Amino acid sequence: MLNEIDLSRTDLNLLVLLEAVLEERHVGRAAERMNLTPSAVSHGLGRLRRLLNDPLFLRTPKGVVPTERAVELAPAIADILARARRVVSASAPFDPATSKRCFTIGAPDAVSAVMLPPLLATLKTAAPGIDLRVRQLLPPIKTREFDRAWEPVLAELETREIDIAIVPLRQVPARFAARTVYEEDFVIAARVGHPYAKRPNLEHFCTLQQIVVSLTGDAHGLVDKVLAKRGLSRRVALTVPNFMMALALIAETDLIGAMPRSLLAMHAPRLGLTLIEPPVPLRRDPIRAIVTKAAIMDAGVAWLYRVLQDTPIGKTTSSAQVRQRRSSRS
Repeated sequence: MLNEIDLSRTDLNLLVLLEAVLEERHVGRAAERMNLTPSAVSHGLGRLRRLLNDPLFLRTPKGVVPTERAVELAPAIADILARARRVVSASAPFDPATSKRCFTIGAPDAVSAVMLPPLLATLKTAAPGIDLRVRQLLPPIKTREFDRAWEPVLAELETREIDIAIVPLRQVPARFAARTVYEEDFVIAARVGHPYAKRPNLEHFCTLQQIVVSLTGDAHGLVDKVLAKRGLSRRVALTVPNFMMALALIAETDLIGAMPRSLLAMHAPRLGLTLIEPPVPLRRDPIRAIVTKAAIMDAGVAWLYRVLQDTPIGKTTSSAQVRQRRSSRS
């Protein structure tokens, strides 16, 4: 039977020290950052070497470089310290005006691009010390059922890999709380001057090369399900892993694509894109902030959850900025 490691003999500060040296690549700079003497840092590294049975760093004329073992350990150490900091910070009274906490939000890039500008403006005045980490979320599995495609996000919330998810998920289990932040539908994006804008009917739509955003490369999108009910299909010439890449490519090519209205309205003028109403009715979904009921007991998470709901989302621009056309329903 393997002997268990006695964690009572392990100083968490050693991991903080290791993190500092990994980031600084210099014992002296790490010492300054931690308000320690270089000899104290060297002594701590010696203890870590004995504990982990590895040299960890090799000296160079410009500082130190991590060993292969130290590089392997870096992500795990960062995760341990992030969780420890979260526990400690969550136990203190939360005041957004003075808090130095860091929160992780998960969202598709189409949602992040729309939400972040007004959210950052709010944080700048109400919570200037709070940092955000944003993880891109897209359905990671191939499925024809829209709601089921987002279910893996719930597991990331329960493991606290993300604090809050902002996704188009209509129903959540009872152990989660969800609030609608805004509603979203899809329109067709094309470059300014694209021939489709002059003849935006269904027949023309189906003949054009199109782009679909898919994390897995699955070319079947929400439009295909609607077309299939009418006995129609389209050509998906390209899939890309995020919406901002799709918009950039649409602006430079003859590709068209179904894109979120809010995202397109925000970026169309800058990219030279035209917004065209879809030739078939497409679904409209609530974009919801979702959190576990256990996590929302954390005053900081609860505060950010409320802020997200109150964040103003600009979903339209003037007619001079974005050209909109009603397509025929043929």
